Amino acid sequence: MGCSVAASKGRVTGIGGVFLRARDAKALTDWYHQHLGLPVSDYGTTFLWTDEVPAGTGMTTWSAFADNTDYFGKGSRQAVMINYRVDNLDALLEKLRAAKVDVDPHREDYSYGRFAWITDPEGNRVELWQPIGKSQE
Repeated sequence: MGCSVAASKGRVTGIGGVFLRARDAKALTDWYHQHLGLPVSDYGTTFLWTDEVPAGTGMTTWSAFADNTDYFGKGSRQAVMINYRVDNLDALLEKLRAAKVDVDPHREDYSYGRFAWITDPEGNRVELWQPIGKSQE
């Protein structure tokens, strides 16, 4: 899919933030800190990043899905799903299972990474992605 707009001024250049509406914002923030290791403050968290492989190009994906997709969970009406890059998917999933977090048993592996899904305490399906080339220490 070609796009001649890419070089023009006045366009989106990346994802600047992710914002979640929650029934209990403090509890949800604490859950993400405890289980996914997000360093949080009163204002959430900020990720400063450069490409993890300096000679390569990093990526953030944006995609719209059909209304009837099961990608956000079978029968889910969730409007948005967040994908978090992780450094070691197996180690994180082991910690999450030990903490009784709802971990979907389904996994997907592709040339560009490994994927797993969990559900946060507010019922949001969350995608975890370990890019290929990241260590599995």
